[in-house]
Amino acid sequence: MQQDDAPQDAPASRVPLEVGQVIDGFRLEEHLHRGGMANLWRVTHPDHVMPMIMKIPRIMGGEDPATIVGFEVEQMILPMLRGVHVPQFIAKGDFTMQPYIVMEHISGDSLRPRLDHAPLPADEVASIGARVAAALHDLHLQHVIHLDVKPSNIMFRPDGTVVLVDFGLSRHDHLPDLLDEEFTLPMGTGPYMSPEQVQFVRDEPRSDLFALGVMLYHLLTGERPFGKPHTVRGLRERLYREPVPPRVLRPDCPPWLQEIILRCLEVDPANRHQTAALLAFDLSHPHQVALTARAERNSTGGRIDTLKRWFAAVGNEPKERGSAGSHVARHGIIMVAVDVAGASPGLMQSMRHTLERMLQTERSVRLACVTVMKTRRVGMDELTDKDGESIHVKRLVQLKHWARPLVLAQKLEDPARGAGITYQVLEAPDPAHAIVDFARRNAVDHIVMGARSSSVMRRFLGSVSARVVAESDCTVTVVRETAGRDAGRDERA
Repeated sequence: MQQDDAPQDAPASRVPLEVGQVIDGFRLEEHLHRGGMANLWRVTHPDHVMPMIMKIPRIMGGEDPATIVGFEVEQMILPMLRGVHVPQFIAKGDFTMQPYIVMEHISGDSLRPRLDHAPLPADEVASIGARVAAALHDLHLQHVIHLDVKPSNIMFRPDGTVVLVDFGLSRHDHLPDLLDEEFTLPMGTGPYMSPEQVQFVRDEPRSDLFALGVMLYHLLTGERPFGKPHTVRGLRERLYREPVPPRVLRPDCPPWLQEIILRCLEVDPANRHQTAALLAFDLSHPHQVALTARAERNSTGGRIDTLKRWFAAVGNEPKERGSAGSHVARHGIIMVAVDVAGASPGLMQSMRHTLERMLQTERSVRLACVTVMKTRRVGMDELTDKDGESIHVKRLVQLKHWARPLVLAQKLEDPARGAGITYQVLEAPDPAHAIVDFARRNAVDHIVMGARSSSVMRRFLGSVSARVVAESDCTVTVVRETAGRDAGRDERA
């Protein structure tokens, strides 16, 4: 079990290191950080222009064996990762000579200093949480569970993009889990470990959501929900002791944020958000969050409730096991783009039928219903109709009316059904761009939209659906109205 973001005194590396020393062509320029498990050096190399750091484990003998194994794990996992949410891998060194990892140097700060300013405003907490959740979703898509999500392992690029670092405790679906094979103690950082990690479960991606919930709680209230335990007995208390509801410590906490945080901190992973993408969606769209009894909770329950939870936790281990990749694939977000103002009744019906067939086989997805209210690029827009009613509200009502048969047939508002349904009216001059942008920002897995009948003008200018198919990063299903029957066509963006 690691300490919480606090560097500990430990032996130096087995090879004395100093400024100017060259290791496999990398020159040590500046010692940046001495942590409990590794030293970080700023390095340069004649063949690499980007800013780089070298991570060197602190090993001399007699230290925690997990330090060595964890470094081996990071050497295996980091080279397999891609994208803006992880540092770019450059090189690594063998343990027979000098072990090291060279990676991109992230110039921004970590999240750790923000804890000194807690409690933070609710909207800032939600913004940080949404960005971290987006990074976790990208990591899970790459078959990796981080398992040590904490403020010091969350970095920010200059544009605010979150970068996850330190994969020494992580698990990859397609690589040997050396930590699981060699150790029988919970692995992680005390305040942030999920209940299932305490029970030696390392293949649950929702463990990362629990850790994020701990951070959101701390940033919002200035307190840790489960303290700072240093023993396995202290860690196990989170299996049966409920955290003090955030609104008790922070009365101005909005109910939706308490709902999200307490859901992240549920003991059973099945009761949390099913994916990091769904968590990011809720943090980005608070008005769409479905409130339950969690939102109004104002106590932790009495001794009898705690005793019941203790008995439930004894010998209980999470039932659903699998991999990060397969779990994310089962719990996605389907976006349906509906032209409530212009589509024909037949096309609207065809789109509902297509979605019904999809939802019958994909039971745990979130359905995001979207319509675009087109605005002018230049000049003032009419915000009300001739009767003085808000056009935005009118579109929202029309969207909900269109979806109502789906809601009833598929029980989309039933919490037991899955991730639920949301409604969005986007205001934009370019509907295709608005749809694609919404899908990217919210990690949508599949877009369903309608296409009107062809015409000379549409063939000349290009249709909205054609542009969405061409520009989207996810699967797009274009539904057309045909004589006598409904039809849908899958196209890859």
